[in-house]
Amino acid sequence: MTTASGGFTPPNAGKSARARKERTRMVAGGVLGGIICVFWLLPLLLVFMNAFKDKREYNMGESWQLPQGFHLWENLQNAWGQGLGSGFFNSLSYGLVGSAGAILLASLAAFGIVRLKLPRGLWWFLLIYSGTIFPFQVYLIPLFKAYTSFGLYDTWVGMVLFYIAICIPFCTFVMRGFFISMPWDFQEAARLDGCNDWMIFWKIMLPLTRAPMLVLLLFQFTWIWNDLLFGLVLSKSDNVRPIMPTLAGMQGLYAGSDGPTLIAAVMIASLPTLLLFLLLRPYFMQGLRLSSVGD
Repeated sequence: MTTASGGFTPPNAGKSARARKERTRMVAGGVLGGIICVFWLLPLLLVFMNAFKDKREYNMGESWQLPQGFHLWENLQNAWGQGLGSGFFNSLSYGLVGSAGAILLASLAAFGIVRLKLPRGLWWFLLIYSGTIFPFQVYLIPLFKAYTSFGLYDTWVGMVLFYIAICIPFCTFVMRGFFISMPWDFQEAARLDGCNDWMIFWKIMLPLTRAPMLVLLLFQFTWIWNDLLFGLVLSKSDNVRPIMPTLAGMQGLYAGSDGPTLIAAVMIASLPTLLLFLLLRPYFMQGLRLSSVGD
């Protein structure tokens, strides 16, 4: 190849230039990502370092100084013994039962609205989804009065029923989008084989919804686990109160918890959602992609 000035340009010169630019962009992106990662991990490193300190070392030293001893296990035991253990298992049961119940009921509602073509199905969906229109603070006083009237205040059943109800609208929204995107051939073939609506839901539709259901499990479990407002309003005893109100109570003026104990408690409180995300990570993007096809 010759240029306008009569020089010769190698045929691979353009490709080499593009390759160099691509490598430059990759290196720049890697450096920028590394810097962001350092700034993101630095606070976590400081928290982890201070969890190893005892009360005296925490109060006398600086937060960025390396610990002089190993007091992590002692701090974890102190945090667990100050009521965090009961709050941990309470929130674990609320998160698992509440999210699973909401997903199942939302799947039934979405299946009936979309696949069974209920009359005024769109209006039924809008009625269910209207639960997300108003701020959650609007529900506090009516909910508290209703719970005290029906004997559900400060009970495990009352907390589970609330978490199921509050999670249903968003779960219905996601499952409706997934059922809309599914081909009708599966359902028609199943009817030809003699399956009724209940068998179609349990044996055909529900197994195909594993990815969006696991994503919903991650979202709703995380929301229930991190709930502070309704846990404070609807519970008061240690055997019912979730982990976030318990953690907030450990920081009170008369709680008597020192800094390392609180940091250890925060570490305990962050483990379940982190582990759940790592376990469900392969289904995360797949579930979001599938659930958004029909929107």
